[in-house]
Amino acid sequence: MKWRDGFAAVLTRTREMPALAQTVDRVTVDSIPTFDEVYAAHFPFVWRVLRTLGVADAALEDAAQDVFVVVHRRLPEFEGRAAITTWLFAIARRVASTHRRARTNEPMPDAEPAGASDTFAAFSRAQAAATVTAILDTLDEDKRIVFALVELEGLSVPEVARMLELNLNTAYSRLRLARHAFELAVRARVTP
Repeated sequence: MKWRDGFAAVLTRTREMPALAQTVDRVTVDSIPTFDEVYAAHFPFVWRVLRTLGVADAALEDAAQDVFVVVHRRLPEFEGRAAITTWLFAIARRVASTHRRARTNEPMPDAEPAGASDTFAAFSRAQAAATVTAILDTLDEDKRIVFALVELEGLSVPEVARMLELNLNTAYSRLRLARHAFELAVRARVTP
């Protein structure tokens, strides 16, 4: 290798840079999950988050589809700076807000009659789910979201704090207050 005026190393590095850039691009492209992978792995999470955020059961399918339309469009822009669930939660939160606003302007649909194949166990589960949903609806949105993500989704409080961009102490405080309010609401429903 010849050194001309001390620039040989710079020239060598410059010649190697395109190959290095291709390698970096390949690594970045390979680390982004495909739409199918995101959908398969996270659809249940998105569904539960939308329900927690107050989307009506009748609108859950449409809201989930809206979330994944955004995911399909924006996935190439996903940089991986946050967990995929954090990104999905942010999208679901905006979609849920839009669906809740639309719901306030529409009349409520009539409930479908129960079929003959319904069992007592299914009815009990549905009644318990309706009770939990009704109690969650009484909580402030900030507390309900933290409570649902920690208690129902099983996320840790630090994860939820990062996801919601909250101070960790604020997240713990909201969880404590939500647990207390939830417990009081359950006692009020159980005690005559």
